[in-house]
Amino acid sequence: MAKLYELTTYESDTGNLTVFEKIIPGVIQRVFYIYEAGSGTRAGHRHHQAWNALICLRGSCRVYNNDGAKEEVIRLATPRQCLVLEPKDWHSMDEFSDDAILLVVSNELYDKDDYIYEPYLNGQMENSLLMAASE
Repeated sequence: MAKLYELTTYESDTGNLTVFEKIIPGVIQRVFYIYEAGSGTRAGHRHHQAWNALICLRGSCRVYNNDGAKEEVIRLATPRQCLVLEPKDWHSMDEFSDDAILLVVSNELYDKDDYIYEPYLNGQMENSLLMAASE
């Protein structure tokens, strides 16, 4: 199941410094960010190998997660939060605020064969979220 971390942050009069280290296994190999996402839903997959860490640097977004046994929804709304997704975690992101910037850090390079798009069969919460978003 995904794990939500509160990242160590050092505050000062000259600005805050938030540290991302020792969060995902292996070496960071890929970093990308999502912005100007509008009202659409992003992702909708899980992985064979990749671990991903999600940090909303600005604004907010909602993350749906399903590990095959349990479903949950987490709202990321501060750059001090980091949601770590294991490869088994089927996830999607939506409800991006207009100013949202979602940073994704991965321990694997992009590989189209690492993606599993078939959702888990127990995804009851996801179906209701998608229906509500389309209304």
